[in-house]
Amino acid sequence: MTTSLLRQTTLATLPQTVRRPTYDRAAVRSGVVHLGVGGFHRSHQAVYFDRLLARGHADWGITGVGVLAVDRPLHAALRAQDGLYTLVLKAADGSIEPSVIGSLRDLLLLEEDPEAVLGVMAAPATRMVTMTITEGGYSTDKTTGRFRLDDALAADLGRPLPRTAFGLLTEALRRRRDAGTPPFTVVSCDNVEGNGNLARQTLIEFARLQQADGEDGMADWIAATVAFPNSMVDRITPATTDEDRRRLTAETGVVDQWPVVAEPYLQWVLEDRFSHARPPLDEVGVQLVEDVRPYELMKLRLLNASHQVLSYLGYLAGHRRVDEVLADPVFAELVERYMRVEATPTLPPVPDTDLAEYRRSLLERFANPAVSDTLARNCAEGSERIATFLLPVIRDQLSHGGPIDIAVLAVAAWARYAAGTDEDGNPIAVVDARLEQLIPLVRSQHEDPLAVLTLEEVFGDLVGDERFRGAYSRSAALLNRLGARGAVAHLVTS
Repeated sequence: MTTSLLRQTTLATLPQTVRRPTYDRAAVRSGVVHLGVGGFHRSHQAVYFDRLLARGHADWGITGVGVLAVDRPLHAALRAQDGLYTLVLKAADGSIEPSVIGSLRDLLLLEEDPEAVLGVMAAPATRMVTMTITEGGYSTDKTTGRFRLDDALAADLGRPLPRTAFGLLTEALRRRRDAGTPPFTVVSCDNVEGNGNLARQTLIEFARLQQADGEDGMADWIAATVAFPNSMVDRITPATTDEDRRRLTAETGVVDQWPVVAEPYLQWVLEDRFSHARPPLDEVGVQLVEDVRPYELMKLRLLNASHQVLSYLGYLAGHRRVDEVLADPVFAELVERYMRVEATPTLPPVPDTDLAEYRRSLLERFANPAVSDTLARNCAEGSERIATFLLPVIRDQLSHGGPIDIAVLAVAAWARYAAGTDEDGNPIAVVDARLEQLIPLVRSQHEDPLAVLTLEEVFGDLVGDERFRGAYSRSAALLNRLGARGAVAHLVTS
């Protein structure tokens, strides 16, 4: 079998089992700028735009921008491959389906050339800016939902060339306004509730602070002219491993420095609101809807929150991968019961969606060993994810006296996990931006089991809710007495 590095010039040598772009990539023009190119963007949004290009819509290619220094290795690999990479879909039966994606037309690094990034964002050809900047990238106070200026954005206030996503958006839009160019649409693809609304809030508030020394009307112009449609995105995309690279080469001859692996399932629900030009995404499977909120809550509270439920408890019990947790009957029952009993009652009706079928499909997807993610990756940035995915379910249930025991047990397990050792005394490499604040609180849990609830940035007014405090105390005591698996077994049999 012939092997060679994936590049434009080697596409013709690939075996017929590997799908590759059938369109003329030389004729593709960049109509989208994406901030934060990573695995998920390459398994999700870039796939939809690849489909658009294949249908002849040549002005919807992507310029990918690495906003952080850690983006450099991936960008170097993709540049060496002319922006091409392999998407490897992995089925539960172990088979793979490889496809070469060609929608990444250009790749830029902010730290290398911020002016080049601003230039392409301000260019008339750019009609949409999408972004995956993680749940913590929106400068929002979790307890109030209001804008909170963080250190990175504060530093951007005085810079002529910004270093943050929202600094870039503001300056690019300013240049477009001053040049008489219509604004682009801003599409957040992050797993946060009301992601478009939050992006709008952050951008307007930042622009208002930036213009404080000299009123230029930028914040009002953004508010009046720029569309920020909310979106819901879904595809399980675990980190690429060296084994993934070796298998791809062994089975297809493709040498890809950074392929992306994903499950077959794919969904993007996007509100049909655009600043100017509207990409025909509905032609390639995107659900364009009036209101994304029902779909968004369904995914956040069933999929994302379920990951939190199974990950901390599963890790403490000795599991290390998602599929391992689902293979344990008591954990599978716990996750199913959480979704059905605690999460689903907090959801509004979801158009054209059978929630029972959606829950069943989630359990199947979680159990797929071919795309099973590590629990450690799901547990990273737990204080942010708990606040974003799980606490809203608890708050909703508390508001009408509904059940909260499983969700609260998961919160207590997170606090145990954050203490840095598992049930056998093995160290845990906790990854959390609030780790310095967490350490003294979780270390004092034996003396004060409720100490972690005083972290106001995460829990807000929940610390004063007597029912929540009582449920948390019982959950913490259950973990201490029975261990994680024992606590789970107790809940599912009681």
